Amino acid sequence: MGVTIKDIAKRAGVSYSTVSKALRNSPLVKEDTKKKIISIANELGYQPNVAARSLVSKKSWTVGVVWPTVERVAPSTLITKINEELEKHAYTTLVSINKIDTAIETFHRFQVDAILVFYDRDDIDIESLPQHSNIPILYYGIAGSSPFPTIDVNRKKAIQLAVNHLSELGHKDIAYIGDLAERDLFQIEKVKSFKESIQQRGIELRQDMIAQINGLESHDGYLAARSMLQKKQRPTALISASYDLTRGILRAVNEAGLNIPKDISIVSYDNIPQMQNLVVPVTIVGVELTDITKKVTEILLQMIESKEVPSAIYLEPELVVRKSSAPPKDVL
Repeated sequence: MGVTIKDIAKRAGVSYSTVSKALRNSPLVKEDTKKKIISIANELGYQPNVAARSLVSKKSWTVGVVWPTVERVAPSTLITKINEELEKHAYTTLVSINKIDTAIETFHRFQVDAILVFYDRDDIDIESLPQHSNIPILYYGIAGSSPFPTIDVNRKKAIQLAVNHLSELGHKDIAYIGDLAERDLFQIEKVKSFKESIQQRGIELRQDMIAQINGLESHDGYLAARSMLQKKQRPTALISASYDLTRGILRAVNEAGLNIPKDISIVSYDNIPQMQNLVVPVTIVGVELTDITKKVTEILLQMIESKEVPSAIYLEPELVVRKSSAPPKDVL
């Protein structure tokens, strides 16, 4: 027989109820008592009986996450942080990389308390999904693209911030790397914003200012940047659609013998800590990772408690200026 709450209570000299509250991180238990109980639980190798806890609370204490099959750094960092934040509230995360309808069906069988859907493709029939399910569904994507409440990190405004920043520095030849051939809603949103923002700043939009690439991996960024830097009319600034692309872009710039930001400025989407640790700390746009994880967790918990939430929850992106962006040579 495994270790029980009774065993922990006996060792700690407290009631069963106190142990139960402490293991659920209840504010009703003093911090020093809570730490003592958790320490004893870990020492004894206690494993909570999820089934028993579910019978009492009518909850499974699990959240299902429908995750696209991507291995890029920024999305992986995001799901890790969301998992950590949910753990603080005693929730376990179940991740599925199956098709969205299959994943949701599976999570219904597991009777999860809520489902978080990450999907960025426009070839998925969102309307056919179970909208009136007894399990709340939160969508992470573009507001208006699904019938579920949606967390929207405002990619459009983020790219606008990047264009405005470079334009205000004096750049008139700004290129964009991140236009995908596949049907990726997030990338479509970003490149559309780039085109609109360039024109709003009174800059001529040339076709060769947007790199046509087939992926968002580091090597895709490297090939696109290498091609851009070999053009007769070389851009004075580059906007990257993601952290992974930026890593490749930096490699291409280095191979071309160019200096950042003296010869070329770089601004990248993805507001993640890794950006500051690149060879050159990169100027970034986007919503800070901690803000996303806290808001996602907050909305999920509200939905689990059957509270009303907005149909669209917009998060505000920010511009963080670092060493990779500066005025072009002819402005200095």
